[in-house]
Amino acid sequence: MDALRGFSELALGSRLKRLSDFIMKEVQYTYDHFNIDFDPYLFPVIKIIHNKKGVTNVEIKKALKLSQPAVTQAVNKLISKDLLKLENDKLDKRKKILTLSKKGETLVVRMKPLWRAIDIVVKDYTSHSSNSLTEHLNKMEDKLQHNSLSEAIINMAKKEVCNNFEIINYDVQYAQSFYDLNIEWLKTYFYVEPFDEEVLSKPDKYIINKGGHIFFAKRDTIILGTVALMPTKDFLVYELTKMAVLPNQRGQKIGQHLMQHCIDFAKANNHKALMLYSNTILENAIYIYKKYGFIELELEKDSPYERSNIKMELRLK
Repeated sequence: MDALRGFSELALGSRLKRLSDFIMKEVQYTYDHFNIDFDPYLFPVIKIIHNKKGVTNVEIKKALKLSQPAVTQAVNKLISKDLLKLENDKLDKRKKILTLSKKGETLVVRMKPLWRAIDIVVKDYTSHSSNSLTEHLNKMEDKLQHNSLSEAIINMAKKEVCNNFEIINYDVQYAQSFYDLNIEWLKTYFYVEPFDEEVLSKPDKYIINKGGHIFFAKRDTIILGTVALMPTKDFLVYELTKMAVLPNQRGQKIGQHLMQHCIDFAKANNHKALMLYSNTILENAIYIYKKYGFIELELEKDSPYERSNIKMELRLK
Protein backbone atom coordinates (compact mmCIF):
# COMPACT_ATOMS: atom_id res chain seq x y z
CA MET A 1 0.00 0.00 0.00
CA ASP A 2 2.82 2.39 0.91
CA ALA A 3 4.58 1.55 -2.34
CA LEU A 4 1.40 2.26 -4.29
CA ARG A 5 0.95 5.59 -2.54
CA GLY A 6 4.58 6.45 -3.21
CA PHE A 7 4.12 5.67 -6.90
CA SER A 8 0.98 7.81 -6.99
CA GLU A 9 2.79 10.75 -5.38
CA LEU A 10 5.68 10.37 -7.80
CA ALA A 11 3.31 10.36 -10.77
CA LEU A 12 1.50 13.43 -9.43
CA GLY A 13 4.81 15.21 -8.88
CA SER A 14 5.91 14.49 -12.45
CA ARG A 15 2.58 15.71 -13.77
CA LEU A 16 2.80 18.95 -11.82
CA LYS A 17 6.38 19.46 -13.03
CA ARG A 18 5.34 19.00 -16.67
CA LEU A 19 2.45 21.43 -16.19
CA SER A 20 4.72 24.00 -14.55
CA ASP A 21 7.31 23.73 -17.32
CA PHE A 22 4.61 24.11 -19.98
CA ILE A 23 3.18 27.24 -18.34
CA MET A 24 6.65 28.76 -17.98
CA LYS A 25 7.32 28.07 -21.65
CA GLU A 26 4.09 29.84 -22.61
CA VAL A 27 4.86 32.80 -20.36
CA GLN A 28 8.37 33.04 -21.83
CA TYR A 29 6.77 33.24 -25.26
CA THR A 30 4.73 36.26 -24.13
CA TYR A 31 7.86 38.05 -22.85
CA ASP A 32 9.54 37.38 -26.19
CA HIS A 33 6.47 38.61 -28.06
CA PHE A 34 6.76 42.01 -26.35
CA ASN A 35 10.56 42.08 -26.78
CA ILE A 36 11.13 41.88 -23.02
CA ASP A 37 14.41 40.18 -22.17
CA PHE A 38 13.41 38.37 -19.00
CA ASP A 39 13.30 34.81 -17.62
CA PRO A 40 9.91 34.08 -15.98
CA TYR A 41 11.61 31.78 -13.45
CA LEU A 42 13.18 34.94 -11.99
CA PHE A 43 9.81 36.64 -11.43
CA PRO A 44 9.37 35.80 -7.70
CA VAL A 45 12.82 37.12 -6.83
CA ILE A 46 12.65 40.40 -8.77
CA LYS A 47 9.08 40.97 -7.57
CA ILE A 48 9.94 40.67 -3.88
CA ILE A 49 13.00 42.91 -4.30
CA HIS A 50 10.82 45.50 -6.05
CA ASN A 51 8.06 45.31 -3.42
CA LYS A 52 10.39 45.42 -0.41
CA LYS A 53 12.60 48.19 -1.83
CA GLY A 54 15.64 46.21 -0.77
CA VAL A 55 16.15 42.79 0.85
CA THR A 56 18.92 40.35 1.79
CA ASN A 57 19.47 36.90 0.32
CA VAL A 58 18.27 35.37 3.59
CA GLU A 59 15.03 37.38 3.51
CA ILE A 60 14.36 36.23 -0.05
CA LYS A 61 14.99 32.61 0.96
CA LYS A 62 12.55 32.84 3.90
CA ALA A 63 9.85 34.71 1.99
CA LEU A 64 9.88 32.45 -1.07
CA LYS A 65 10.84 29.22 0.75
CA LEU A 66 13.65 28.55 -1.72
CA SER A 67 16.98 26.87 -1.12
CA GLN A 68 19.99 29.14 -0.69
CA PRO A 69 21.64 27.87 -3.92
CA ALA A 70 18.41 28.63 -5.83
CA VAL A 71 18.30 32.17 -4.43
CA THR A 72 21.98 32.75 -5.16
CA GLN A 73 21.59 31.49 -8.73
CA ALA A 74 18.58 33.76 -9.39
CA VAL A 75 20.27 36.79 -7.83
CA ASN A 76 23.46 36.21 -9.82
CA LYS A 77 21.46 36.02 -13.06
CA LEU A 78 19.72 39.30 -12.28
CA ILE A 79 23.02 40.97 -11.38
CA SER A 80 24.62 39.70 -14.59
CA LYS A 81 21.82 41.44 -16.52
CA ASP A 82 22.51 44.65 -14.58
CA LEU A 83 19.03 44.56 -13.04
CA LEU A 84 20.18 44.52 -9.40
CA LYS A 85 22.74 46.32 -7.30
CA LEU A 86 24.32 45.43 -3.95
CA GLU A 87 24.52 47.98 -1.17
CA ASN A 88 25.84 47.84 2.39
CA ASP A 89 23.22 47.87 5.12
CA LYS A 90 23.25 51.23 6.92
CA LEU A 91 23.18 49.60 10.37
CA ASP A 92 25.20 46.47 9.72
CA LYS A 93 27.98 46.87 7.13
CA ARG A 94 28.38 43.08 6.98
CA LYS A 95 24.91 42.72 5.46
CA LYS A 96 24.38 43.23 1.74
CA ILE A 97 21.09 44.71 0.59
CA LEU A 98 19.75 43.88 -2.87
CA THR A 99 17.87 46.65 -4.67
CA LEU A 100 16.81 47.17 -8.26
CA SER A 101 19.16 49.14 -10.49
CA LYS A 102 17.78 51.92 -12.70
CA LYS A 103 17.70 49.41 -15.55
CA GLY A 104 15.82 46.99 -13.29
CA GLU A 105 13.27 49.61 -12.23
CA THR A 106 12.66 50.61 -15.84
CA LEU A 107 12.22 46.97 -16.85
CA VAL A 108 9.71 46.39 -14.05
CA VAL A 109 7.67 49.35 -15.32
CA ARG A 110 7.50 47.65 -18.72
CA MET A 111 6.64 44.26 -17.24
CA LYS A 112 3.87 45.30 -14.83
CA PRO A 113 1.06 45.37 -17.45
CA LEU A 114 2.15 41.91 -18.61
CA TRP A 115 2.20 40.63 -15.03
CA ARG A 116 -1.37 41.87 -14.56
CA ALA A 117 -2.41 40.11 -17.77
CA ILE A 118 -0.74 36.86 -16.69
CA ASP A 119 -2.50 37.03 -13.32
CA ILE A 120 -5.91 37.60 -14.92
CA VAL A 121 -5.53 34.79 -17.47
CA VAL A 122 -4.05 32.21 -15.10
CA LYS A 123 -6.88 32.85 -12.63
CA ASP A 124 -9.34 32.28 -15.46
CA TYR A 125 -7.65 29.00 -16.42
CA THR A 126 -7.60 27.72 -12.84
CA SER A 127 -10.89 29.02 -11.40
CA HIS A 128 -13.20 26.03 -11.61
CA SER A 129 -14.77 23.80 -8.99
CA SER A 130 -13.46 20.26 -8.59
CA ASN A 131 -13.83 17.40 -6.15
CA SER A 132 -10.15 16.48 -6.18
CA LEU A 133 -6.74 17.73 -7.27
CA THR A 134 -6.69 15.17 -10.06
CA GLU A 135 -10.02 16.40 -11.39
CA HIS A 136 -8.81 19.99 -11.14
CA LEU A 137 -5.67 19.15 -13.13
CA ASN A 138 -7.76 17.32 -15.75
CA LYS A 139 -9.93 20.39 -16.30
CA MET A 140 -6.96 22.72 -16.43
CA GLU A 141 -5.00 20.57 -18.87
CA ASP A 142 -8.07 20.23 -21.07
CA LYS A 143 -8.45 24.02 -21.22
CA LEU A 144 -4.74 24.45 -21.97
CA GLN A 145 -5.02 21.93 -24.78
CA HIS A 146 -7.92 23.71 -26.47
CA ASN A 147 -7.05 27.33 -25.63
CA SER A 148 -3.57 28.77 -26.14
CA LEU A 149 -2.34 30.21 -22.84
CA SER A 150 0.25 32.48 -24.45
CA GLU A 151 -2.27 33.80 -26.97
CA ALA A 152 -4.75 34.56 -24.18
CA ILE A 153 -2.06 36.40 -22.18
CA ILE A 154 -0.91 38.40 -25.21
CA ASN A 155 -4.48 39.45 -26.03
CA MET A 156 -5.15 40.39 -22.41
CA ALA A 157 -1.83 42.28 -22.21
CA LYS A 158 -2.70 44.32 -25.29
CA LYS A 159 -6.03 45.19 -23.70
CA GLU A 160 -4.40 45.80 -20.32
CA VAL A 161 -1.51 47.86 -21.67
CA CYS A 162 -3.57 50.20 -23.78
CA ASN A 163 -6.39 48.94 -25.95
CA ASN A 164 -4.06 47.34 -28.47
CA PHE A 165 -1.46 50.09 -28.61
CA GLU A 166 2.02 50.36 -27.19
CA ILE A 167 3.87 53.23 -25.57
CA ILE A 168 7.25 53.93 -27.13
CA ASN A 169 10.13 56.34 -26.52
CA TYR A 170 10.98 59.34 -28.69
CA ASP A 171 12.58 58.85 -32.06
CA VAL A 172 13.36 61.63 -34.52
CA GLN A 173 11.07 59.97 -37.09
CA TYR A 174 8.11 60.89 -34.85
CA ALA A 175 9.08 64.54 -34.37
CA GLN A 176 6.49 65.70 -36.92
CA SER A 177 3.75 63.73 -35.17
CA PHE A 178 4.74 65.37 -31.88
CA TYR A 179 4.38 68.79 -33.53
CA ASP A 180 1.15 68.05 -35.43
CA LEU A 181 -0.69 66.46 -32.48
CA ASN A 182 0.08 69.35 -30.14
CA ILE A 183 -0.61 72.11 -32.67
CA GLU A 184 -4.01 70.58 -33.46
CA TRP A 185 -4.85 70.33 -29.75
CA LEU A 186 -3.81 73.93 -29.06
CA LYS A 187 -5.80 75.29 -31.99
CA THR A 188 -8.86 73.31 -30.89
CA TYR A 189 -8.88 74.43 -27.26
CA PHE A 190 -6.71 77.57 -27.11
CA TYR A 191 -4.18 79.11 -29.48
CA VAL A 192 -0.52 78.56 -30.31
CA GLU A 193 1.81 80.72 -28.25
CA PRO A 194 5.34 81.60 -29.46
CA PHE A 195 6.79 79.43 -26.67
CA ASP A 196 4.72 76.46 -27.93
CA GLU A 197 5.84 76.90 -31.54
CA GLU A 198 9.50 77.10 -30.53
CA VAL A 199 9.47 74.00 -28.30
CA LEU A 200 7.23 71.86 -30.50
CA SER A 201 9.25 72.52 -33.64
CA LYS A 202 12.53 71.68 -31.90
CA PRO A 203 11.85 68.83 -29.43
CA ASP A 204 15.43 67.58 -29.53
CA LYS A 205 16.81 70.99 -28.54
CA TYR A 206 14.31 71.91 -25.82
CA ILE A 207 13.36 68.52 -24.38
CA ILE A 208 15.52 65.52 -25.30
CA ASN A 209 18.94 67.20 -25.21
CA LYS A 210 18.12 68.81 -21.85
CA GLY A 211 17.43 65.46 -20.22
CA GLY A 212 13.71 65.31 -20.94
CA HIS A 213 11.64 62.52 -22.40
CA ILE A 214 8.90 62.18 -25.00
CA PHE A 215 6.58 59.19 -25.23
CA PHE A 216 4.14 58.13 -27.93
CA ALA A 217 1.09 55.89 -28.00
CA LYS A 218 1.46 53.86 -31.21
CA ARG A 219 -0.85 51.36 -32.89
CA ASP A 220 0.77 49.56 -35.81
CA THR A 221 2.34 52.47 -37.74
CA ILE A 222 -0.01 55.18 -36.43
CA ILE A 223 0.91 57.60 -33.64
CA LEU A 224 -2.23 58.05 -31.55
CA GLY A 225 -0.97 60.40 -28.89
CA THR A 226 2.04 61.87 -27.17
CA VAL A 227 3.29 63.38 -23.91
CA ALA A 228 6.54 64.89 -22.67
CA LEU A 229 8.47 65.15 -19.42
CA MET A 230 10.49 68.38 -19.39
CA PRO A 231 13.20 69.01 -16.80
CA THR A 232 12.79 71.98 -14.45
CA LYS A 233 15.30 73.94 -12.40
CA ASP A 234 15.00 71.18 -9.80
CA PHE A 235 16.42 68.19 -11.69
CA LEU A 236 14.31 65.79 -9.60
CA VAL A 237 11.06 67.50 -10.65
CA TYR A 238 9.76 67.13 -14.21
CA GLU A 239 6.98 69.01 -15.95
CA LEU A 240 4.28 66.78 -17.42
CA THR A 241 3.43 68.59 -20.64
CA LYS A 242 2.70 68.47 -24.37
CA MET A 243 0.02 65.79 -24.01
CA ALA A 244 -2.20 65.42 -27.07
CA VAL A 245 -4.27 62.65 -28.67
CA LEU A 246 -5.66 62.29 -32.19
CA PRO A 247 -9.21 63.73 -32.34
CA ASN A 248 -10.75 60.44 -33.51
CA GLN A 249 -9.01 58.53 -30.71
CA ARG A 250 -10.11 60.67 -27.77
CA GLY A 251 -12.32 59.04 -25.15
CA GLN A 252 -10.31 55.77 -25.16
CA LYS A 253 -8.20 56.72 -22.10
CA ILE A 254 -5.05 56.99 -24.22
CA GLY A 255 -4.09 60.17 -22.38
CA GLN A 256 -4.53 58.44 -19.02
CA HIS A 257 -2.32 55.56 -20.12
CA LEU A 258 0.34 58.04 -21.24
CA MET A 259 0.11 59.88 -17.93
CA GLN A 260 0.36 56.64 -15.92
CA HIS A 261 3.40 55.69 -17.99
CA CYS A 262 5.02 59.02 -17.07
CA ILE A 263 4.24 58.48 -13.38
CA ASP A 264 5.67 54.95 -13.43
CA PHE A 265 8.72 56.15 -15.36
CA ALA A 266 9.33 59.02 -12.93
CA LYS A 267 9.05 56.71 -9.92
CA ALA A 268 11.41 54.19 -11.50
CA ASN A 269 13.97 56.94 -12.05
CA ASN A 270 13.64 58.34 -8.53
CA HIS A 271 12.12 61.70 -9.46
CA LYS A 272 10.51 63.34 -6.46
CA ALA A 273 7.59 65.02 -8.21
CA LEU A 274 5.76 65.78 -11.44
CA MET A 275 4.17 69.18 -12.03
CA LEU A 276 1.94 70.60 -14.75
CA TYR A 277 0.24 73.75 -15.95
CA SER A 278 -3.37 73.67 -17.16
CA ASN A 279 -6.57 75.70 -17.39
CA THR A 280 -9.71 75.18 -15.35
CA ILE A 281 -11.92 75.24 -18.44
CA LEU A 282 -10.55 71.75 -19.10
CA GLU A 283 -12.78 70.32 -16.36
CA ASN A 284 -12.37 66.67 -17.35
CA ALA A 285 -8.58 66.96 -17.46
CA ILE A 286 -8.47 68.64 -14.03
CA TYR A 287 -10.71 65.90 -12.62
CA ILE A 288 -8.36 63.20 -13.97
CA TYR A 289 -5.26 64.96 -12.60
CA LYS A 290 -6.86 65.05 -9.16
CA LYS A 291 -7.84 61.39 -9.50
CA TYR A 292 -4.19 60.53 -10.02
CA GLY A 293 -3.17 62.50 -6.93
CA PHE A 294 -2.14 65.89 -8.33
CA ILE A 295 -2.78 68.79 -5.94
CA GLU A 296 -3.06 72.49 -6.77
CA LEU A 297 -0.11 74.82 -6.15
CA GLU A 298 0.11 78.59 -6.24
CA LEU A 299 0.59 79.73 -9.84
CA GLU A 300 3.65 81.95 -10.23
CA LYS A 301 3.20 85.32 -11.95
CA ASP A 302 5.78 84.51 -14.62
CA SER A 303 4.15 81.26 -15.75
CA PRO A 304 5.61 80.10 -19.10
CA TYR A 305 2.10 79.75 -20.58
CA GLU A 306 -0.34 82.66 -21.00
CA ARG A 307 -3.29 80.24 -21.12
CA SER A 308 -2.50 78.62 -17.75
CA ASN A 309 -4.52 79.56 -14.68
CA ILE A 310 -3.72 76.51 -12.54
CA LYS A 311 -0.54 74.71 -11.51
CA MET A 312 -0.58 71.19 -10.04
CA GLU A 313 1.94 68.78 -8.58
CA LEU A 314 2.14 65.06 -7.83
CA ARG A 315 4.59 64.16 -5.07
CA LEU A 316 6.30 60.83 -5.73
CA LYS A 317 8.29 60.54 -2.51
